[in-house]
Amino acid sequence: MIRIAQSFSKQLDWSEWQAPLLQFCQASGMVVSAYDIGGGRQIGPMLGSQTARLLGTSCLWNEDGPGSAVEQRIVAALNGPVDYAEEEFHGMRVCGLPLTRAGQRYGAVVFGWRWSDFSSPMACERLARLLKLPGQALWNEVRLEAPLAAGRLATFRALLRTLADSLDRQRDTIDELQRVSQTRDLFLATVSHEMRTPLSALALRIDLLLKTMQDPPPALTAALTAMRVHVRQEAAMVEDLIDAARTLTGTMSIERIPVSLGRIVREAVSTIEAKAHDKRIAFKVTPADFGDRFQVLADPRRLQQVLWNLILNAIKFTDEGGAIEVLITGAADGVRIRVNDSGHGIAAHDLPHVFGAFTLQTHANSSGLGLGLYIVRRIVELHEGSISVESAGPGRGSSFIVFLPQADPTHAGSPPSPGS
Repeated sequence: MIRIAQSFSKQLDWSEWQAPLLQFCQASGMVVSAYDIGGGRQIGPMLGSQTARLLGTSCLWNEDGPGSAVEQRIVAALNGPVDYAEEEFHGMRVCGLPLTRAGQRYGAVVFGWRWSDFSSPMACERLARLLKLPGQALWNEVRLEAPLAAGRLATFRALLRTLADSLDRQRDTIDELQRVSQTRDLFLATVSHEMRTPLSALALRIDLLLKTMQDPPPALTAALTAMRVHVRQEAAMVEDLIDAARTLTGTMSIERIPVSLGRIVREAVSTIEAKAHDKRIAFKVTPADFGDRFQVLADPRRLQQVLWNLILNAIKFTDEGGAIEVLITGAADGVRIRVNDSGHGIAAHDLPHVFGAFTLQTHANSSGLGLGLYIVRRIVELHEGSISVESAGPGRGSSFIVFLPQADPTHAGSPPSPGS
């Protein structure tokens, strides 16, 4: 058990204790040290008074000094079932409290080295001879220092116990968060493999059947086509869940390169423009060159994902015969992309929540998990840009506005850089 505790103690970041113990030392005027479970001093001794600083010039707390021996005995005692240990050294009280993490003791805080009663010149002289200090110098300091009464020591002990418990609970919480994070990462990896792979295989088989079957019954063709749509929807939901999880955990990253905005817009539009035509929606991109003159520092794949989401949303919530426009304009320090539609619009009280996770529209044609705009916002932010939404109200359409900083000309041709 002790070997396990020692191994556990070595993994700890003892620097977390430095600041709180220093504050306690300065407030109490006591000497404070932190030890691991094996009796190795990790912090201190911190000296809180002039007397302590004078004692610190002696051999008292050397590795083989008498003070270190006292403290190590206290630490050893705290390895047992006790919650407090104390010794006396030439009239000075030395105390110790155990440190516990995840229900396991990993060390101790030793504190004190204060007289519990007024000392005398003779007692100071004896201590000075033991430590090879000038007796008069030690007495000059001791006589100016008030004794530490038992009640006051008990108050300081309770304060230090509260401090230690608070820090240990904080560490336990951090450990639990790390465990949850590892579990989440494992879940994402499992989702990626166990759900993406069969969905991809199923989609390929459906496509193969539709292409190779000779004169299939119309009902079978319709069923397979519907299945293909549903499989693609499920695959898109899985991708959204994975991207949303990466967004929540800050693990989503981008690879930005100087690229023509026109190229990204053109490729994004070419993929989904047909969906607008299927609903007889008038679809337009302004200017006609799709923004070729604008250079942005962007991850082309992720920026296409932004445009796909915004345009597909516009198509989804615009009725047949409506209109959608992608309007690209220059700004003083960047470029703006507006996706305007004549669709269902958004109520004023819903506007602040549009970019939240799992925000679903209530119209009959809504589908998905409500994560698209949540992911879009994070991707835009990783590009050091911003996104906003405007709507005059229900039935009056909406506009999503993306601002992107223009690429610094000095970065032209530079290699990809990871997103922040």
